[in-house]
Parts: sequence; structure tokens; C-alpha cells
Amino acid sequence: MSPTSATLDPTAPAPAAALGADVPRREGREKVTGAARYAAEQHLPQRAYAWPVPATVARGRITAVDTTDALALPGVLGVLTPFDAPRLGPSDDPTLQLLQDTRVPHRGWYVALAIADTLEGARAAADAVRVTYESEPHDVTLHEGHPGLYTPETVNGGYPAHREQGDPDTAFAEAPVRVDVRYSVPPLHNHAMEPHAATADWDAERGHLTVYDSCQGTTVVRNVLAGLFGLAQDRITVVAEHVGGGFGSKGTPRPHVVLAVMATRHCGRPVTLSLPRQHMAATVGHRAPTLHHLRLGARPDGTLTSLVHEVTTHTSQVREFVEQAAVPARVMYAVPDSRTTHRVTALDVPTPSWMRAPGETPGMYALESAMDELADALGMDPVELRVRNDAATEPDSGRPFSTRHLVECLHEGARRFGWAGSRAPRREGPLLIGTGVAAATYPVYIAPSGARAHARPDGSYLVEVNATDIGTGARTVLAQIAADALRVPLDAVSLAIGNSALPPGAVAGGSTGTASWGWAVHDACTALTDRLARHEGPLPAAGLSASADTTQSAKQKSPYARHAFGAHFAEVQADTVTGEVHVRRLLGVYAAGRILNPRTARSQFIGGMVMGLGMALTEHSALDPAFGDFAERDLASYHVPANADVPVIEAHWIEEHDKHLNPMGSKGIGEIGIVGTAAAIGNAVCRATGRRLRELPLTPDRVLAAIEPGP
Repeated sequence: MSPTSATLDPTAPAPAAALGADVPRREGREKVTGAARYAAEQHLPQRAYAWPVPATVARGRITAVDTTDALALPGVLGVLTPFDAPRLGPSDDPTLQLLQDTRVPHRGWYVALAIADTLEGARAAADAVRVTYESEPHDVTLHEGHPGLYTPETVNGGYPAHREQGDPDTAFAEAPVRVDVRYSVPPLHNHAMEPHAATADWDAERGHLTVYDSCQGTTVVRNVLAGLFGLAQDRITVVAEHVGGGFGSKGTPRPHVVLAVMATRHCGRPVTLSLPRQHMAATVGHRAPTLHHLRLGARPDGTLTSLVHEVTTHTSQVREFVEQAAVPARVMYAVPDSRTTHRVTALDVPTPSWMRAPGETPGMYALESAMDELADALGMDPVELRVRNDAATEPDSGRPFSTRHLVECLHEGARRFGWAGSRAPRREGPLLIGTGVAAATYPVYIAPSGARAHARPDGSYLVEVNATDIGTGARTVLAQIAADALRVPLDAVSLAIGNSALPPGAVAGGSTGTASWGWAVHDACTALTDRLARHEGPLPAAGLSASADTTQSAKQKSPYARHAFGAHFAEVQADTVTGEVHVRRLLGVYAAGRILNPRTARSQFIGGMVMGLGMALTEHSALDPAFGDFAERDLASYHVPANADVPVIEAHWIEEHDKHLNPMGSKGIGEIGIVGTAAAIGNAVCRATGRRLRELPLTPDRVLAAIEPGP
């Protein structure tokens, strides 16, 4: 049936609602059969390969680069160095000003680029480059008394670095019950399954650049490349059809894509550059280490009277990035007197950046651990303590919440977990068993996006939006949004995404994706439905289209504080012989607006929880003070959870209707799953062992030392 006005007859039976249906991923078969092609798998004619050369000093200057041996190798097409690389235009991100000068701001900073016919040849050429340095003293060690510490104006997300209400110091001193504790979270790294990679193809005849990039947003990559290489935006196409994860590290262009474009412009052939995993720790951002000082004051009934959360962290000498770890304390609990502040020092380290739920993840680990310690000091159930301090309005701003169902999440989680009967620790031979709880929150972000919907004469529909599916199932959910707005079956809708030539879409970060792209898709499809209703007769051969741009709508400041909330419950066992901790059960219950697809939503919640499990038990990195390098630079030394580490994990949600968000009533769900998981596990370990460990991760050596204290 052609999509004419007849198909929109209000008396005709409506197709089954697509939104809310448990729909499998559209690209699932392509991925499991290997048909999906990623950035490094673009088999273009005469493709060459590039391999970057990282600096081997932590601070200093390059005095010479000898490329003689590298250029003598067979198949080598060139070696770019700071002395002969093309000059780049300006950008807001100095981490992309590659091979522009001889300064070395940290170990791993790229100092040369080898290009060859084969991947093996490029790597061999890079190994043959000889770089001479003038080394300078370096400092990579963060501590609370560092002389370089300062308070920035803002932290990541544009939040004020310092906020104070009332007199928290006096309130704390006068509080009948007090907790004064410190926690430490180490550097953490984004280890997506697909390393950062790009294939760049410069067509000199057409003056057009095509880039296949593993990124979280092709529009921003195109715009940045245009500025760096002095090209008009319409002369660049960036494609990201499939992306093997990013966790924030692919949210903006990274060095690999800039170097790939340099290489293709140099040799006139398509060039692929895929970063070795060992390079990623120093190249694509990391979660900065954070030192937390928490002070909580309360009345004997558990009512909070004072909250102070002070965060100390590092940034680089290249660019300021400050993890907003004290910000979630401004959201969570009703407390009249509070101070939340951040201090940072610029060290000779790689520039930190976004990693799944930046700010909330380390900040809520510290806050929720301190709340557990306060519950112990009060002799109160930690679920009840959180319920008692629930906030009617956002504590920092005073704005009403659009919706806040934290208490419902805690109660539902306690019911499903069997909390009331499982609080007391127990022993099973050498195993100590305990349970823990923590709350979670994540803000609602929505960014401007555009979309175009097209009705074809054959009865099918095409929806175009420059969304990037980084493994979340976005292309599936967007098709569901379109089908409902068009009032057609889901299989009538096809989707085009992941190409900068499409209507511009927001970056897939900050849990903004579906809420932002979906709004534009909904509006475009609604406009097309209206146009079809006014159309008489068969559609023209070219079909009919309608577009939408949510810039004005998305930028309107809401009078409401908009957040998702959740509760995590964990049961762990600690081995008194080996010190190993295993999580037996992990449960998350969330209030995150309307759940648009239960299957993809559950996958996102569970994925975040698994990542939080890794943060709690296995993942960590350390900067070697002698060499200035991250000691853990691969998956052999940086332990992400494997199948054997992942227990029975359940994710559930509260049915929540929030009319103050977007037409779908949805909140972002990609990040909240990680936010409270580490704290829930840490609290469970404390309950099992009777010892509070305040430094992550909870590795066997630390656990064993805690449960077997020396004389």
C-alpha cells in the first residue's frame, strides 16, 4: 500500500506500538557474522598503513629525528616528524596539534609517523625511527599536599568547581554523629573492544576527504578536521557506520584520525591507522585519579545536617580537564549546610578525559561509601538512611525535580534482593559473605539534532539522522521512535545513520544520544505524517519528505532539575585464604524515564554494572614516578572483567512517566548503571569482612591485609 492519505485514515487499525517493544538489534546479524565493517576494515584500493612513534621521555624537547633507517626499509612511503609535517590550523583541543613543535608534554606523546605499504612495514619503520631528546625533570604523582594545586573556575560539564551553602564546618562540628573519611580512586582507562582507528582517503582530483573513523560523533570530527586542514566542511565526509564501543574516549576527535589524514594527504593513497592497545592509555584520555575527603554530620535519627565533599585530581600540561566528582553530592540528599569543591594540579601526564559517567562514577563511589559508614555509626539500616534524607527539590539549585523516584528504586531493590533478611554477614568455611547497597544518579542531557523523514511510493520510509550507534542499539530504538510517529509497522522503516552528510546529530556521549536524536526523529516523522495527511492521490516518484531541527527546543532551559536515579545491591564473598573477592549477586533498579526498548535497555544497564564491578575489584592503573608512564597499558595487566568475573546480574526499572524531557519521555541510560555499583560492592565487602577498605580496587592483597591485620 502506498503511503497516501488513505494509509493515515484515523479509522484504520493502528499498527502495534513499536516503542516499548522488546525488539532485537537491527545490526545484530551483521555483527555476529562479520559482515559489519569497522573503521580499519575499509578495503580501499592501494590502501597504505600508518604507525605513530610515541615519546620515550616524560618531559622535554626533541633535538633530532633520524629517519634514515626507516626510509630505507622496503615499502616505506614516508616518515613525518615535527620538522617536516604539514602545519595544522587552529582547534580548541591542543591534544590534536600533533607534530607541530618539538615539545614533549608527557610520555607517549606522538613525535613521528611512519607510513608504508603494509601494516608490518609501517610498524617496522616506526621502530627504526631514532629520536633524540633533551629531557627535563618531570612530576606525575598526585597527592593532597601538592604545591601546584589550585581551584579551577569550572569542572567538566561547565559546573562551578566550588559551591557552598550555609556553614558546613560549624554544622559538622556541632553534629551529634560525624563521619570524616578519605577515599582514593586510581586512574582508569577506556578499553573499548575496537581500538581507536581511522581510514582516511584524500581525493586530490575532487579535493574531497573521506574518513572512516571509530568515533562517537562524525559531525564534530568533520568540523574539527575542516579547521585543522583548512578545508570547507562540505569537502569532508566522515563515516562511522559501526563502532566497537567508546565509553567516552571517542567523544571528540583523537590523535589517530588527525594523523591518518596527514598520512593520506602526504602519500596520496588511502591510509589506515589503528592504535595499538598499548598506546591508548597515553593517547585517548583516561579517568583521572581522584582523592576524596568526605565529612558527614547527622542527628541521631539519621537526618543529615552537614556535607563536605572535597576532591583532589590531576590534569595535564596540555589541556585542563577536571573530573566533576563532587558534583553528584549537590544532587543526592537534603542537607542544609554543604560544601562541594575541586582542586587540581597540572602534571606531566596525558590529558584525562571522559570515561563512562565522568564525575558521577568516582564521586558517588566516595559519597555512597561515606553514607554506609554513617549508617554504621548511627546503627541504622543504610537503605533507611538514604530514604530519610531524600530531597524534595534539588539541594544545589532549589529547582523541583521533573521526576525523582530514588526511594521507589531503593524499596523495589530491597524487595527483589531480599534485603531485610540478608543484612547480617555470614561465613561459609573460608568464605565471608556480605551484602551492600548504594544509590545512583545521572543528569539528563539533551543536545540539538536534526533529522529527515522520507516516504517512498512503495510504502516504505527512510529516516536520516547523523546518530552514531556505539553498541547501544541506537539504530533500533530510533527506528521504533520513527515507526510510532509515522503510525506504521516497524519493518516499514529503514534508517540511515553514522555519516556526516546526514542531518547533524549530537555526539553519542553523556547519555544524550537517543533522547536528542529521537526528539528530532519524532518531530521529522510527525511533520511527514501531517504532510501525508494533506496529500491527495499517489505519491510522486520522488516521494515526500519532511525535516526537523530541535536546536531551539533543546536549548530551552528547563525550570526542572532533570536526573535519572537508581539503586544497586550486591552480595559478595571474600576468601580468607586468598583474599579474592567474588560478586555472587548484583541487582540494579532504575528510574530512567520511559524505557523505549527493554532488550537494549537491559543490555545498557548490565553493561554499566559490569564496568562498575571491574572498577571495584580489578581495574586500576598507576603512573610510574621514574618513567612517567602508565604501568598497566594492555589487557594483560589492566584487568577488565571476564565472563568468570560476572555473576548473576539483574537490571529492573520503575515505570516512570516524565513529561518534562522530550516527546518520548526518555532519559539516558548508558551511564547510570556504573554509577553506584562500585560503592555497593565495596559496602558489601566491608559488611563481609568487618573492615573498611577506602582505596580501589579491592584486590586480594588489600583484602587479605585487612582481614588478617598484623600484630
